[in-house]
Amino acid sequence: MPANFETLKLTLKGLKGGHSGADIHLGLGNANKLLARFFAAHAAELDIRLIEFTGGTLRNAIPREAFATLAIDSHKVDALKSAAAHFQATLQNELGVKEKNVSVLSEPLAHQGQALTADSRDRFINLLNSTPNGVIRNSDVAKGVVETSLNVGVVTMEQDHAEIICLIRSLIDTGKDWVVETLTSLGALAGAQTAPKGGYPGWQPDADSPIMALTRKTYEALFGKTPNIQVIHAGLECGLFKKPYPNMDMVSIGPTITGPHSPDEQVHIESVGLYWKLLTALLNVVPEKA
Repeated sequence: MPANFETLKLTLKGLKGGHSGADIHLGLGNANKLLARFFAAHAAELDIRLIEFTGGTLRNAIPREAFATLAIDSHKVDALKSAAAHFQATLQNELGVKEKNVSVLSEPLAHQGQALTADSRDRFINLLNSTPNGVIRNSDVAKGVVETSLNVGVVTMEQDHAEIICLIRSLIDTGKDWVVETLTSLGALAGAQTAPKGGYPGWQPDADSPIMALTRKTYEALFGKTPNIQVIHAGLECGLFKKPYPNMDMVSIGPTITGPHSPDEQVHIESVGLYWKLLTALLNVVPEKA
């Protein structure tokens, strides 16, 4: 690092975060993508030396925060801070209705060692900035439901490599495969390795599902009202069961949860008791229908 360079930590925080499936259509900010956007606009212009980039904690959660350690010519520190302030104002204008607390902050750090070369920096930033994120396609079968999506969930940087971890969801396996192929092509252009692993099979909606009809009937008998049965962009475990047992009929039920995969996650306590009544009643009647 040149002697006249100062080291700073850039933090993008204050986003809501959320469930990478059920909340992916809400237009929430993704900290990894937003911080990559900032560097794509200013890294070359300000000759920023990137030392470290980290963001997100889980691939199935929309990342709320991302952090970068960088070095910059001391004469350009003010320009960097001005660019960060302008970017914060831009995000507040674009996302302010839903992301009221987004902020971009910089603070000085002690010297942190070596930085990426300009080529490595640009390939990493360009790859992260161009990686798709969010809704890829809506379902034609289940109106108003996302069919295929991905979440750029976790970004880490070690001494000799960086890693971008995405979670891909799709009601149909071919939709997931399409996104994998897209990411593989992007990786090839950037000289990066791609490794699909830990995938979740799709779980296509079945409007004629017997267990769904039985669940509706049981719910109506217990609570005197018709349940709101819907398809949501989640239910990964059901997909895992469906792959080895393709003929198994299934339905996903549970208590009411809000803000899943975020610090605001809550469970509606009263609904736990209602769910337990429904579950035990279903277990009593399912063998009669088998």
